[in-house]
Amino acid sequence: MKKRFNRKWLIPLALALGVVFLFLPPVYSRVLPRLEALQSDLKYWINPPEEAVFQPSGQAATETTSGTTPTQTSAPTPTKTPHPTTGPTLTPTITSTPLPASVILKGIRYEDQKNRWNYCGPANLSMALNYVGWKGNRDVVAKAIKPGVQDPKLDFIQQGRSDVNVMPYEMVDFVNDETDYRALSRLGGDIELAKRLLAANFPFIAEKGYYEKDYTGKVAWLGHYQFVTGYDDARGELIVQDTWNDGPNFRIKYEDFMAEEAWLSFDNLFIVVYKPEREAELIEALGPHADPQWAARYALDMAEEKIRTTTGMAQFFAWYAKGTSHVELWEYVDAAAAFDQAFTIYNALGKEDVQRPYRMMWYQTGPYKAYFYSGRYLDVINLADVTLTETIAKPTIEESIYWRGRARYMIGDTSGAIADFREALRLHPNWGPAVQALQDLGVQP
Repeated sequence: MKKRFNRKWLIPLALALGVVFLFLPPVYSRVLPRLEALQSDLKYWINPPEEAVFQPSGQAATETTSGTTPTQTSAPTPTKTPHPTTGPTLTPTITSTPLPASVILKGIRYEDQKNRWNYCGPANLSMALNYVGWKGNRDVVAKAIKPGVQDPKLDFIQQGRSDVNVMPYEMVDFVNDETDYRALSRLGGDIELAKRLLAANFPFIAEKGYYEKDYTGKVAWLGHYQFVTGYDDARGELIVQDTWNDGPNFRIKYEDFMAEEAWLSFDNLFIVVYKPEREAELIEALGPHADPQWAARYALDMAEEKIRTTTGMAQFFAWYAKGTSHVELWEYVDAAAAFDQAFTIYNALGKEDVQRPYRMMWYQTGPYKAYFYSGRYLDVINLADVTLTETIAKPTIEESIYWRGRARYMIGDTSGAIADFREALRLHPNWGPAVQALQDLGVQP
């Protein structure tokens, strides 16, 4: 007599088969991004990130955290950057050679960021490197500058998903340390400089912002890199390789490229990748921008002009850019005052169809440096807390965690500092600033 199949096992069996099916790599790679998006949507629905605000106190820390050993609260001597600045050091000159009316550089190997997570940095840097002769691709770049949490269960989808942003210095360091080519970054780019660089056969990467509708139908501000490869005076346009929606050889009006929410929101920062033997040519094309201090002063003047002529969100971007310029110049008290004003304007922005640019701190760490080197450690901690808990679905911004750790140490919370440094290092394996911070405390990374 045959045994009858017990139907009560149908549901558990179906669930088990479903789980096995879900974790098959081709299925999981498609489902996981949707699950993560759903999780983010739920958190943002409960706590809309554009409603998060940071209120600067303007006060330096005067007491230590309970149960910890007090430490000095005077601001430490700043260092300009966690990594040494490299690049041209020759005396710049200004050329008066007339520029052509149009330049469209040939030989660009276009790469997009599709089917990857937050990949505009690696894709743009790969294009810039390929133009000068490098043979790698976006994934080779990302493995070095966007390592993310090492998780074998997820690495088959994309290694480095947890790293939401690649900073300009990481891109420059990769070129200078890991390739046979050179790179530099400067603030204060403008259209005339862009044309000089392109006419001299130096395409460049610009870090800038743009607006895009999100799942709520509101327009949101995001940061983005674009590889600039040409210009056309007759049409008043730059030609860019856009790794996301706009694709190759996309044209942008000069005034749109220079808009407050666009290039100015990153203090008109640009990166040039070049062959070492062409350094003197690059110096000539850069003119006074070859001097990073001059470039930062020029950027400061640009920001101040925008402050005088704008209001609302545009003025927020201008004040933020002013603070960034002061940080580059080591003028930290002035920078802190500029960022205070930027956040004051930000907090007063109304709830409109265009969201407040709540992602700003994902991309730029100037306020942390300004407040830290002004002795305002509690402001560093509070700003990091708002950024990590109220503006992003998961607290995976290693720069915010790192600066919070530094500030915690300065108010005497050594255990909290060590925890932050270790978490930053977990999110970004072998990250130099976090490794150095732990070593300075005598702790094994």
